Amino acid sequence: MAAAGGDGGAAAVAAAEGDGGAGLAVPAAPGRAHVFSTVVDTFLEKLVTAGSYQRFASCYRCLYKVQPQLTRSIYDQFISQLQSSIKEEIHEIKNEGNLEELFNSLDKIVEEAKDREEPAWRPSGIPEEDVRSALVPYLLKHRSYLRKVLREKEEENRKVAKSVLAGRDRIAELQQLIQARKQAWQAVGKEQRELITTFQEPQ
Repeated sequence: MAAAGGDGGAAAVAAAEGDGGAGLAVPAAPGRAHVFSTVVDTFLEKLVTAGSYQRFASCYRCLYKVQPQLTRSIYDQFISQLQSSIKEEIHEIKNEGNLEELFNSLDKIVEEAKDREEPAWRPSGIPEEDVRSALVPYLLKHRSYLRKVLREKEEENRKVAKSVLAGRDRIAELQQLIQARKQAWQAVGKEQRELITTFQEPQ
């Protein structure tokens, strides 16, 4: 019974530890911008280690023997200026290349890809099929776009043709109106000439 109790207690402890472990939040992976900064800092640390004061002093042994404190001061200034120059260069490169935003965009793409259910595309090993699978969707999309543009152009042409026909009808109406007025003026002129002739006849 005691052994059973002991086993039960151990199982309870293990279960409690398991539940506690499951409840712990998994820390999020650092972003690529943070990783890049960490790599730069590590590079600078290794650079300082590689260019240690001992190596610097050995290169300028004569100065070190005469003025060790001055040698140390020169070394500290050199390392400080070197680190500052490298950091400034990297900062300018990040700004010019917009690396911060690109890193964040890449992180976002990776996070969105994690929730994607369909498998990522992989080459099949047959170039013809791979090219076809890549080109066919694009060509179908382009064909749909061309058909849409064609429909828009056809509708525009129909409107233009309708407008042209309406203009022709209007021109025909104006020509008929001009002809009618011309005939009316001719009739009026004829009546005036006849009236004048009547008054001019001898008594």
